Amino acid sequence: MSYKRVLLKLSGESLMGEKPFGIDPAMLTHYAGEIKALRDSGVQIAIVIGGGNIFRGLQAKDSGVERVQGDYMGMMATVINGMALQSALEKAGVYTRLISAIEMKEIAEPYIRRRAIRHLEKNRVIIFSAGTGSPYFTTDSAAALRSNEINADVLLKGTRVDGIYDSDPEKNPNAKKFSSISFDDVISMELKIMDLTAFTLCKENGMPIQVFDIHKQGNLMKIANGEPVGTLVK
Repeated sequence: MSYKRVLLKLSGESLMGEKPFGIDPAMLTHYAGEIKALRDSGVQIAIVIGGGNIFRGLQAKDSGVERVQGDYMGMMATVINGMALQSALEKAGVYTRLISAIEMKEIAEPYIRRRAIRHLEKNRVIIFSAGTGSPYFTTDSAAALRSNEINADVLLKGTRVDGIYDSDPEKNPNAKKFSSISFDDVISMELKIMDLTAFTLCKENGMPIQVFDIHKQGNLMKIANGEPVGTLVK
C-alpha cells in the first residue's frame, strides 16, 4: 500500500445520488463497499463528511437565519450523514466510531485526538462529524485540520469529477486535466478545489491532497496501490 493512514473527505451532496436532496441508500452501499475494501487491505481510514444534502450554513442568508445559527444547523446535518454512513459500514461488517466536534454523548464520542488515533490503530473506521465545532469553517477546513492532527499520509477528496482541470470539464470539453500539480500553481491559477483556509492549512503542513472520482468503483483501492488516479496536489 502506498498509504498507511488516510483521511477521506466526502461531500454531503455526494450522498444524494440521483435524488434532489437527502440520502440515496444506493450511495451509502457504494461508499460502504469501497471503504470496507480499503480497510480490509490494512489501510487506516478516517472520514470527514459534509452536510450539504440536508443544509448548508451559507444557505442561511437566503432563509433569514443568522449565519452562525445556520452554520450550527449545517454541523447537525453532518452528524445525520455520519450516523447514516456508520450504519451502512457496520451493516457491511466494519467496526466504526462516530466522533462529533460538538458534544452529543448519546450518539457520538467527543473528539479526543489520542483516542481517535487509538481507534485507527485498532483498525476501526472513524467518522468525524460536526465539522470543526465552530462556525465560519467548512467541512473542507475540518478535513484539513483532522488530517494533520491524526498524522494522515494524504487527504483524499472524493468528488464527482476525476481530478483537477484548468477549467470546468462539465462546461469545457477541451479542459486539460492535471495528473499532479503544486500548491502554488493551484493558487496562482485560482483552481477552487476547496476553500482557501483548508487549502492553506494543507500547504503549510505539507499535507498532500488527492482529488478523484469517488463514484467510480475501485478508485480508492487504486489510489492505495499507488496507481495514477485523479490529481495529486503536493
